[in-house]
Amino acid sequence: IDLAVHSMKDMQTLLPDGLGIGAVLEREDVRDAFISIEHRSLTDLPQGAVVGTSSLRRQAQVKRLRPDIEVVGFRGNVQTRLRKLADGVADATLLACAGLKRLGMADRITAPIETSEMLPAVAQGAIAIEIRTDGAETAHMIAPLNHEPTAICVTAERAFLTRLEGSCRTPIAGLAELAGDVLSFRGMTFSPDGAECFEIAQTGKASEAAHLGTAAADELLKLGAHAHLARVP
Repeated sequence: IDLAVHSMKDMQTLLPDGLGIGAVLEREDVRDAFISIEHRSLTDLPQGAVVGTSSLRRQAQVKRLRPDIEVVGFRGNVQTRLRKLADGVADATLLACAGLKRLGMADRITAPIETSEMLPAVAQGAIAIEIRTDGAETAHMIAPLNHEPTAICVTAERAFLTRLEGSCRTPIAGLAELAGDVLSFRGMTFSPDGAECFEIAQTGKASEAAHLGTAAADELLKLGAHAHLARVP
């Protein structure tokens, strides 16, 4: 094949030799979605409620906000997870707003969770087009699809994740936002139970996106974030 389309948050940070990201599409809603049949928000859940999620990042932030809540594993595609919710396996679940909107299922979102309350996964809401690095014709063809502001933001976020050597099994969150030439970045790491958290916020130039993400990760490591990363298998 000449190209592959990915949800960028699921892409490995270091791509195999000969492959690269040719374009990044304009980002969708970066927020996580709270979904429940009976309850309006995470804070509205009764004490001891059950939340289903397969994401350690979401689990850690749920437990940080609501230590009284029980978190159980929810796996499968979106439809499977919503069916488990309807079957009463959990009182609520969390999914990406972007995925639900792209599936035409925005009506299933009970309430978006603001990023000030729950920081999203690195590159959440972004779509990447991967190509061969020697595919000049393909690169030229897809170049008009690249959305530069999104590309700048996810460059900072993925640099942050790369320095932390994170994966989807690591409770790491990161979000970069661009305003003119100023890039603002927030990053967090958590213990899986949410009891411990390290957080960093930095700003820099858009042209130095990768450096900003790497520097933010270095600051978190100095604070002791490596302890969280070492606990996750």
